[in-house]
Amino acid sequence: MKRTLWLLIFFSTLVWSLIKPHDLFTWLLEVFPALIGFIVLAKTYRTFPLTTLVYNLILLHSIILMVGGHYTYAEVPLFDWFKEWFGATRNNYDKLGHLAQGFVPVLIARELVIRKQIIRGRTWQHFFCVCFCLAFSALYELLEWAVALASGESAEAFLGTQGYIWDTQSDMFYALLGAMISLLLLSRYHDKQLQLEI
Repeated sequence: MKRTLWLLIFFSTLVWSLIKPHDLFTWLLEVFPALIGFIVLAKTYRTFPLTTLVYNLILLHSIILMVGGHYTYAEVPLFDWFKEWFGATRNNYDKLGHLAQGFVPVLIARELVIRKQIIRGRTWQHFFCVCFCLAFSALYELLEWAVALASGESAEAFLGTQGYIWDTQSDMFYALLGAMISLLLLSRYHDKQLQLEI
């Protein structure tokens, strides 16, 4: 039942995001990581099932990507409202996306490190997982840069810099922040799930 609900939410959000997106090329770029993630989860579901917590966080991250793909990250309506409410100069939905880029992958990395017994000792496990998230964030920024160079001005919606010169650095900072918050808030709950479900 949980799996059916997960799939229903994933695919209904995916279909919604594809109906009249702001820009089809941007949609593909933004949603592509969620599609790759889904394929990986489908292939490993029976041989290496993850905890319910991690599956649910992956779903949440996928939804964030799909919403960003539908509107583009710079034009998500709710965050336009936040922008006006707080008197901000830009729509900060992309910062939510980058916060999630640390918040979710850090627990995926943590689960792999613990279950595969790659690193012993909680401190070194957490250090490695945070470093993994920073490396992942940096890789994503390099991919954004490569897409921008390859496609020219059409990549502006994908980059979502909105004229902010420190966008790349702040994106990586938000991923770092997300990773640390996730470990602080969810490590103990994740440990319990690892004991009960695996």
